[in-house]
Amino acid sequence: MTTVIHLLNLKDKLRMSVNTRKVTPDSDMEAACKAETSRKKTPTLELSGATRLPESTSCLACSEDGRYLSLGHSQGLSVWCASSLICAAEWLQEGLEITSIQMTRMAEKVYLLCTVDDMGVARVFAYQCEGIHLLSVINTMENINKRRICLTFEVSEGGDYGAASISCNRAVWLEVYHFPSEAWLKELEMAQSQTQGLNSSVDVDVKWSPVKVVIKIKPPKKPAGTALDGPLEALQMSDFVAHCLALDVHTSSSCRWQEQCFERDAGKTKETNARRCTQHFLLPRGQFPGDGKAKYQPAGPVAVCVWWSGSHNLLQYLLQKAPKNKPDMELIPDLLWPNAKEILCSAVSPCTRYIALGLDDALVCVWDRQSGSPLSVVSVSASDSSFFRMQFVDYWPASADDSQNFTAEKVRLLVSCRSGAILTVTTGRGAHSCSVQLTERPKDSGDFPTVTASVPFLQSLVQRNGKMFLQDVVNKTLVCFLIPPKTHLIATPCSPVYAVNTKQQTLFIQGDQSPSCSGGSNLFIFHFGEPDIIKQYIISSPVPPRQQNTLSCVSLEETCNLYLQQRALSVDERLKAIMQTWKQQQESAVTVQQRHSR
Repeated sequence: MTTVIHLLNLKDKLRMSVNTRKVTPDSDMEAACKAETSRKKTPTLELSGATRLPESTSCLACSEDGRYLSLGHSQGLSVWCASSLICAAEWLQEGLEITSIQMTRMAEKVYLLCTVDDMGVARVFAYQCEGIHLLSVINTMENINKRRICLTFEVSEGGDYGAASISCNRAVWLEVYHFPSEAWLKELEMAQSQTQGLNSSVDVDVKWSPVKVVIKIKPPKKPAGTALDGPLEALQMSDFVAHCLALDVHTSSSCRWQEQCFERDAGKTKETNARRCTQHFLLPRGQFPGDGKAKYQPAGPVAVCVWWSGSHNLLQYLLQKAPKNKPDMELIPDLLWPNAKEILCSAVSPCTRYIALGLDDALVCVWDRQSGSPLSVVSVSASDSSFFRMQFVDYWPASADDSQNFTAEKVRLLVSCRSGAILTVTTGRGAHSCSVQLTERPKDSGDFPTVTASVPFLQSLVQRNGKMFLQDVVNKTLVCFLIPPKTHLIATPCSPVYAVNTKQQTLFIQGDQSPSCSGGSNLFIFHFGEPDIIKQYIISSPVPPRQQNTLSCVSLEETCNLYLQQRALSVDERLKAIMQTWKQQQESAVTVQQRHSR
């Protein structure tokens, strides 16, 4: 089984039906009554374990081992024990408000925390032995005229690398940093010896090793001397990567020009924003094409894949330092993954072998890093709007057809559309691709989902009207509703503050006092393993994808052999697809001839 969390911002149906009673058709009223009747039959469970949160708590994260929670709030951040919900340590600074936080384990009892505050400043902290230490400030703002604002900040699992999207003077670029983990661990031991007997919140005088920029990635530019408006012969470039980048920039520029024209026609004077980027860290997948003999591959990330808004191409860069004599040199991607349509969203599987892209015109493309080719391209006909977010489903019940080798490459995705519809997509090499609509497009604009998160030990969780409901993804049936006490409401429905502890199978979510009651925010807990109605859906955790031997090819020859084997195993499925396509083309040709004869 698998669980996905859908947090939706939905209006109160009863209040809406009262306000629109005069104009609502009878059919809509009957549908609302049926939905309300179905809702009454579904069991309701109440959240418990309320604990008072610090003032203006805006973000929450859980460590991979499930032992600690990290909270970002006004005046700084704090680390809590996940089992006892007791504050273990805090780092405070007046006038500071943390708006984003991420937590990962760097060593046995050492955790790395990466934060962004409301002024766009990114910081790196370490938590050890009930003490929080500020290790580095990523973007110090010494010159107010050249403010480097951090838009997003992400740390890789294990804390080896970090990636920050930086904006300065209307320009946006991506910086990837290498964190000196080994040096920091030694320095933390030194700091621990100095803080014995002192307040844990007092930062000791230790000169922490600096963070180094590994690569700086800017939006692609059109190479000099490249002609894209001439005849087809002028487009035949010897450098395929440069040609794809030039064509991509040309397409993106045209889209931005159309947006600017539309804004001028609409009377808007606000300029369009610079291109934004989305990045994912990639683990080793064996030997990269072009390398010689097999060599040792590190356990941490070895590359980062990036795509820019309006782009058709997914770019991959190896995590290696730029030449010292050319630090600002424009980087050429080591690999380029071209796509027929504009990229709207992306996701990477836990083992980072597969990269899924949600494209324009309701296309889903899954790239296989091991073979270097698309695993599958799926046209989602049920989608009625562009894609908004996608993610890999952690686990799915195995079927009888999964006994064959080539079907082991099945991947399953959860796709959210801007219309509010949510889909599941199942695809793979040698497997029949299909998409199932999990939730329909909301009839009201206030019913759009805001968050969808995969949870590996259940089926599905959704919030509605300040409530959350558990839904069977496979059968699309409601299991139960989860609600806070009557004195509280789920805080910020448009951007809920929550975390799922997969180790303890627990949900943490922030709730605010209802307007009729006085008080601040509380942290509510729900243990999935306690109610009998949910126990039947809990499954044993599968083998972690990171430990599976899916990236075993160590040479280009082995990669090619594996690809040919997969092609041979999937020949029947591909022949069926070809015959189906040929049949559709013949039917289309007959239709066109009939129209012309009329």
